[in-house]
Amino acid sequence: MIETLDIVSWAGPYDDNFRRRAAERLEAGAVLLFPSLGFPLDDTETALVRSAGSDGSAKNISLDPATGQCKGSTISGTELATLTAMLDRFGKSARSLVEGLLPHYAAGLERARTSFRPVEISGRHSSWRQDDKRLHVDAFPSRPMQGRRILRVFANIDLDGTPRHWRIGPDFKTYAARFLPSLPRAVPGKSWLLHRLGVTRARRSRYDEVMLFLHDAAKRDLGWQRDAPVQEVDFPPGCAWAVFTDQVAHAATAGRNALEQSFYVEPGALARPETAPLAVLERMCGAAMV
Repeated sequence: MIETLDIVSWAGPYDDNFRRRAAERLEAGAVLLFPSLGFPLDDTETALVRSAGSDGSAKNISLDPATGQCKGSTISGTELATLTAMLDRFGKSARSLVEGLLPHYAAGLERARTSFRPVEISGRHSSWRQDDKRLHVDAFPSRPMQGRRILRVFANIDLDGTPRHWRIGPDFKTYAARFLPSLPRAVPGKSWLLHRLGVTRARRSRYDEVMLFLHDAAKRDLGWQRDAPVQEVDFPPGCAWAVFTDQVAHAATAGRNALEQSFYVEPGALARPETAPLAVLERMCGAAMV
C-alpha cells in the first residue's frame, strides 16, 4: 500500500492535513512515497557515488552517528570524509523530515545507523536469512526492540536512472497469521543466557522472539514467497520514501545507490499504538509480550 505525499522539502513546514495523513497512513502499514523529494548531491558527492563500492564484507556502507565512524568501504582519506559527511547530512535531513511530518515522534525518536547501499541488488547472493530479496518484516537478532518500532527513510540517488524495485506483501495481521501456528514455545532462561553471553545487547522480550521467528519463517518458506499477494513498486531516482519495516512485509529485489536512515520509535510516541505489531501480536496470542 503506497501513500503519495507531494512534498519538496526535507525541513518543511508541513501543514496539519499532511501531518495527520502521514501519521494515519504510516501507522496503518502504508509506505509513504515522496516522489518530488530528492536528496541533492554536490560535485564531490556525485563523483563518489559514481565510483562507490563495497569492500565485500558488507552489502551496505554504514555510519554510526554515535561514533562518526563508517564501516563497509575500502575508501580512505578525503573520499572517506566526503562519504561520512554525506551520510551524516542525509541522516540529519531524514530526522528533520520525520520530526517535521510526525512531530509527536520527536520525544521518542532515536537515530540509529545511516547506510549507503551502492551495490546492485539483483543477482547478489547471500544466505536465506540475510537475503532481503525475500519478503520479510524487520527484526534484529542482536538488538532487541522490546516493542520499539523500526522506522526507515530511504532515498534513491542513482545517477543513471536506475529505479529501486520493491515487492510489498500482505498486511501484518495476515502475514503473522500465516506463520504463528508454528511458533515454538518460549524457552525459559534463553533471553538471559543470550544477553549474558554477549549475543544480544539487552534481554530479548517475547515480542523480540516472535518477531525474529516471523522474519525467519517467512524467508524460509519458498512456497509463500512465490504465492503471497504482492504489490510491485519502483522507486525512481530523485524520490524518497518512509516505512515501518517491522510492520510492512517487503523485499528489495533490484536497484543500487540508495541512502537509508533507521530510527527507533518508542511505543508511547505513536498516534495509534493499537496498530503496531506489538499490539497486533498480543491480541492474536492473547498474552503480553513485553
